[in-house]
Amino acid sequence: MITHPTTPDTALWVHAHPRPGSFNDLLFREGTRALAPRWTVTTSDLYGQGFDPVSRASDLGDLADTPGNFAEQAGTAYERGQLPAEVQAEQAKLAAAELLVLQFPLWWYGPPAILKGWFDRVLTAGFAFGEMDPDLGVPRRYGDGPLAGRRALVVVTAGEDARSIGPRGISGDLESLLFPLTHGVLWYVGIDTLDLHVVHDADALKADDVEREVARLRSRLAGVGTEEPRRYRRLRDGDYQGTRALHADLLPDRTDLGIHLAADR
Repeated sequence: MITHPTTPDTALWVHAHPRPGSFNDLLFREGTRALAPRWTVTTSDLYGQGFDPVSRASDLGDLADTPGNFAEQAGTAYERGQLPAEVQAEQAKLAAAELLVLQFPLWWYGPPAILKGWFDRVLTAGFAFGEMDPDLGVPRRYGDGPLAGRRALVVVTAGEDARSIGPRGISGDLESLLFPLTHGVLWYVGIDTLDLHVVHDADALKADDVEREVARLRSRLAGVGTEEPRRYRRLRDGDYQGTRALHADLLPDRTDLGIHLAADR
């Protein structure tokens, strides 16, 4: 089965904010500096490097003009070494990394489009998903796959306070809003996620607040190597066997997204 061995103590920090000199830019610079004594840090400053987030037929190599399933054809282009050079470069950085940091401002209750495009183009079939487990007869997804064994820290700045974007907030619970990222993207390809690192009221921070948040991020990163990830249920463990819905006898009275956390969490 395909796996991508990591390079020990290597981290990839993916930054998605368009403005140099912004608060997010400060977190990016201070965060990568804080990791440097313990980790070999590579970066993807998506706006700074002009990463193209748009999937195009030109991503498909020899299959660019061939009708068919785009995702499957991107997987074939990966296998043939025909993905665009910028995509191959991002895949190489991710393949080497033990730790993935995704940092972005919350825009329209999700990541900026450029980060979504990074997922679309970099997490291709073949590289990030696509195989079946020959013993279990299930896809190597949701806790398994070529990228399993990595951990991710999501660093997000939000303009709202903790209550308005909390479990009873008018904007919805941030954990639920980012479930498509933490579970639907990262866990789907086998990457464990750590608890979110959230900066609330990011639009109203004064100088002392900025210093406090930088220090809080440094403190978090100092121990990131020993943090326990959140434990989602793995597809291979049978809780969804025969369907893609959680078995009816598991937490039968609940329909919230928390049902997908393992029972020991």
